[in-house]
Amino acid sequence: MSRYVYPAVFKQNGPKGYTVTFPDVPECTASGISLNNGIVRAEDALSLALYDIEVLGHDIPSPTPIRQVSLAQDEFVTYIRCDTLDYQKKFNSKAVKKTLTIPQWMNDLATKAGVNFSKLLQEAIIEELKLR
Repeated sequence: MSRYVYPAVFKQNGPKGYTVTFPDVPECTASGISLNNGIVRAEDALSLALYDIEVLGHDIPSPTPIRQVSLAQDEFVTYIRCDTLDYQKKFNSKAVKKTLTIPQWMNDLATKAGVNFSKLLQEAIIEELKLR
């Protein structure tokens, strides 16, 4: 699963700035110079934190229901959503060389037809993994 929704606690810093924390992902924090900027940065920080958890093979923590999040008087809570697959596509698209084997006759026909093997393989993997 790559799509997540977590409660985020916003605390105002000064007239416009915000600090954002995630009760269920304590290593994840963000800040913004405005509420909108804080939300955007919180989405990015949450994507990175959960992607790191996925890569390490650890269990993704369950989100606390928003009504159960404890707040100080000067804080509010809202949901932040993220998609770690979108995050990977944006920040981890380095090309990786793969070696594959196909029959000579197939290679000859495909080469003559101008088949782009890299593109074809990527499209096949996207279809196989149901990424569209």
